[in-house]
Parts: sequence; structure tokens; C-alpha cells
Amino acid sequence: MSPYKIELEIIKILEAGDCPIGHKVGDKFSYPEDLNKLCPAALNSIYPYIRIMDSGGSYPWFEEPNSQSFCCPDYKRPVVFRISRTEIES
Repeated sequence: MSPYKIELEIIKILEAGDCPIGHKVGDKFSYPEDLNKLCPAALNSIYPYIRIMDSGGSYPWFEEPNSQSFCCPDYKRPVVFRISRTEIES
């Protein structure tokens, strides 16, 4: 079991401003419980970053070690997700 709680929040929807499957700014999801609620294309795009953060890792370009933003691949209306982790106290 991971020592982290991973949360995803939609912080922006760029360009046309609406998600074709109905995601809205402010929607929140927990990993792994809510994976089936995410758009499959978005999940496929951001899943590697979710796993990196879940395992305690990061990349040098992360602006913050415990929170980073990524977007889905929809070029007309990219949905921006903020992935955050908090350590679970044992």
C-alpha cells in the first residue's frame, strides 16, 4: 500500500472551455478509487505521472515536489488536472 494519498482536481479547461464528457473545473478524484470516473484519454495521458507521484518520485521539472499540473490530449479543450500527494500518517 502506498504511503501517499493521491488526489486529482480539475483546475482549468482551456480553449473552448468545456469538456465533451462533462468534467468541470473543481471536480476532484481520488486515486485509485475514482479512476473509472475519469475520461479514458485523460487517464491514459496522466496515469504515468499519477504512478510517479504515488511511488514518491518526481521529475526535475516539477514546480513543487508534491503537486503538479498536467493536461489531457484534447487539442480543442485541454482539461488541466492538478495531481497532489499527501503523506498518510501511520
